[in-house]
Amino acid sequence: MNKTDAALKERIKELTCLYEVSSIIGDASDHFIEDTLKAIAFSLKRGFQFTENINIAIHTELLTITTTEAINKTVNINANIKVFKKIKGALYACLNPVEYDVKDFLKEEQILLDNIALKIGGFLEHVATQKNETSLKRQMEHADRLSIVGEITAGIAHELNTPLANILGFAELLQSSFNKPNSDLDKIIDNAIYSREVVKKLMFFACKMPQEMKAINLVPIIKNAINLLDATFRKEQVKYLIQIKEDILLLKADSVQLTQILFNLLMNAIYFSPKDGLVTVKAYETKANIILKISDQGKGLSKEDLKKIFQPFFTTKPIGDGSGLGLSVVHGIVLSHKGTIYAENNKNKGALFTITLPKN
Repeated sequence: MNKTDAALKERIKELTCLYEVSSIIGDASDHFIEDTLKAIAFSLKRGFQFTENINIAIHTELLTITTTEAINKTVNINANIKVFKKIKGALYACLNPVEYDVKDFLKEEQILLDNIALKIGGFLEHVATQKNETSLKRQMEHADRLSIVGEITAGIAHELNTPLANILGFAELLQSSFNKPNSDLDKIIDNAIYSREVVKKLMFFACKMPQEMKAINLVPIIKNAINLLDATFRKEQVKYLIQIKEDILLLKADSVQLTQILFNLLMNAIYFSPKDGLVTVKAYETKANIILKISDQGKGLSKEDLKKIFQPFFTTKPIGDGSGLGLSVVHGIVLSHKGTIYAENNKNKGALFTITLPKN
């Protein structure tokens, strides 16, 4: 075979490789990234002149693919894989250093490698975009559900507020007309007060409670909440640790609602803590935010719990021990302050809640 025919044959192999890789990527599924990259690697192998002796390696942040288990990169040509204009990996074509030298690579093979690296980068960009879109869609669906529930909840709370106030008022009026305590009236009053507290939580969850946003120092609010719950900590035989280096952590917020956040999270932490367990409250600031972390040493949260933890009426407590509104209230307040809340499990044991609130 003369040089012209050999060169033509190599160009055909390279063009065939480019076509194959384009087809592989065109038919690829975002769920089978490894299979796609493997198919690209073996297709690229066939595009080089020393097909039997060339080996391909694709290194990305997600995974590494090679056409042989033990690859020697002593003699190679390579190309960077860029995802959104940032280098996120590399593509290598390697020859056996005993038999070949880097001069044995054709100039066109480097061009081929550059083109394939470009196509891999485009494929990984598509995968990342699809993942972000799916994640955003889920977040929007979740937010829509919470918004709908919030509107329904606000309506229910509004409708219940007046009759509850009447029940409580008339029961207290009746009680004052008796010369001695009446246990039945006491039960009515106690249950009316409990129901009123549930309605308040519903209003908090629906973000319908009026806010008084002003510059406040979070540190004394945390310490006051701990002091108020000190008796509860001692009764349940749970210890606490406050980790705050600063004396002042300023932010613009509603102090009553921040206290509501702390009470809900601390009461939950106490409830799920074992005897002699430790509840840790940590607070610090970054340039733009105040970070609040509350952790316990309880049983932690399952994957299913983590998905539903902020949904209204969801609770991991036994029936009668919780309304399932506490964390929904916290979630609603944090959102109304344009902050974020994140629940996860501690590395050792227990649950950790992280709240990020903007300073302004």
